[in-house]
Amino acid sequence: MRRPAGYGPKGWTPPPARVSRVGAAATPVPATGLGLASARGRAAMAEQLRRLGVRDEAVLAAMSTVPRHAFVDQGLASRAYDDVSLPIGLGQTISRPSTVARMLELALEPLDATTRASAKVLEVGTGCGYQAALLAHLVGEVVSIERLRGLHEAARANLRSLRLGNLRLVFGDGRLGVPQMAPYDAIVVAAAGDEIPQPLLEQLRPGARLVAPVNDGTRQTLHLVERRDEQRWQLQVLDAVRFVPLKAGTE
Repeated sequence: MRRPAGYGPKGWTPPPARVSRVGAAATPVPATGLGLASARGRAAMAEQLRRLGVRDEAVLAAMSTVPRHAFVDQGLASRAYDDVSLPIGLGQTISRPSTVARMLELALEPLDATTRASAKVLEVGTGCGYQAALLAHLVGEVVSIERLRGLHEAARANLRSLRLGNLRLVFGDGRLGVPQMAPYDAIVVAAAGDEIPQPLLEQLRPGARLVAPVNDGTRQTLHLVERRDEQRWQLQVLDAVRFVPLKAGTE
């Protein structure tokens, strides 16, 4: 097929985006705060994900490493390693771990370990920064864009202590992607639109995948799009999911 029908016009002019680096080192520092309890919680969460069908060992290792409790309000930290979504402010949520792991596994499946080490991935919807941190453990370079300035700044604060030198945060309209850093070896969208924006499809490298929730008016489903060549994209509709809306502009 050519581009999936209904995914927006081909003409688009993205505004300048503000890009900033998170840290200078590529190796994260150990999690603090909940100590051994958080380490046990992450290990238990990873085992649950394995039982739920996640098979990508690198994804499971990242989920076992990144301190999810550091990305939620302190009052919710005791639930950080449960398989639930949690509020992060401004009407947004951090997705449940099983959904995050599923999307990462799907997006990165075609990439072997060697390719992942040099791969560049775009995340649309930084939120609190948790999924961006996971991606930074999995690929060579991560670009993450957020349209809500309050969340963009909160994610910067959450991520600062992890010192992830391969992660760049962008404040801008995620529907337009970050074309100045394209093409991408994978794109993961963390909000549900009525369609997948054409700019995101255009920013995929041929052979790369995009994973995004899409709202068809009655329910949301996970869409997996693979760019076959310069003019063709292949679409698969997968699981039912639940995400916040994908909106245009910045606030």
